Amino acid sequence: MTLRLLILSVLLLASAGSHALTLDSTPVPGGIAVITLPADAEPATARYRDRKVLVTRNENNDYIAVIGLPLASEPGRHYLKVKNTSGKTQNLGFQVADKAYEEQHITIKDKRKVNPEKRDMERITRESKQIKSALRHWSQQDDITLAFEKPVEGPTSSPFGLRRFFNEQARNPHSGLDIAAPEGTPIRAPAPGTVIETGDFFFNGNTVLLDHGQGLVTMYCHMNKIDVTPGQSVDSGEILGEVGMTGRVTGPHLHWGVSLNDARIDPLLFLPAEQQAANQPNEATP
Repeated sequence: MTLRLLILSVLLLASAGSHALTLDSTPVPGGIAVITLPADAEPATARYRDRKVLVTRNENNDYIAVIGLPLASEPGRHYLKVKNTSGKTQNLGFQVADKAYEEQHITIKDKRKVNPEKRDMERITRESKQIKSALRHWSQQDDITLAFEKPVEGPTSSPFGLRRFFNEQARNPHSGLDIAAPEGTPIRAPAPGTVIETGDFFFNGNTVLLDHGQGLVTMYCHMNKIDVTPGQSVDSGEILGEVGMTGRVTGPHLHWGVSLNDARIDPLLFLPAEQQAANQPNEATP
């Protein structure tokens, strides 16, 4: 069962050419917390768990911080550290609620994708560092688009946050959203961004990572074809590549990940409410 805690709704305006999004504050593991900053903290830098946090303005021209909450977040009181240009610092508290994610049990025929051989581990370790570095990427941008478009049409095959078991062996929770689609279906950028990494990875297959500014990074995995290169700027709707079934998969689909201040969060939170409701999961296809 999906728990959705709605505490604060903030209307965020993107650039003049972008549409607005009512972004709900969902302070649960894998969610986001939207904090209005005090007037004397403007303009401000903000940090959460010693990482920079996205700061932008709302429709009232107030500064707000948009915080990604890791799946491992403990329920309770959390704090955002805010510093203004004069050097004054404040700790702003907010409450994080618990959330129970469902289990998912999957059978993978390629046993090396569940229990890699010794010869695979050097590659996996190298690729893990490469991907983590891209997900921690920070570029200071004032024009941030938080209203996303769905990158590919298709039903949700595996929702975000599932506690996963591959061949009955516990693995990390599902850190993205799986969208089922035929091989060759175009994958489009959900918002303007810059390509910061591409590659063919052991688990993720052909992958693209986009930087959207201020620690907001999106990832696209298991692609059949990549049509962009690192350093390339893309507009919303521009084709990144095609849906495939490379890496650890049981069928063709797109794994779409969103990272904010190096926390993996539910991509659905950046879609309009009607699309969130329409993208409920069907049968799982990892």
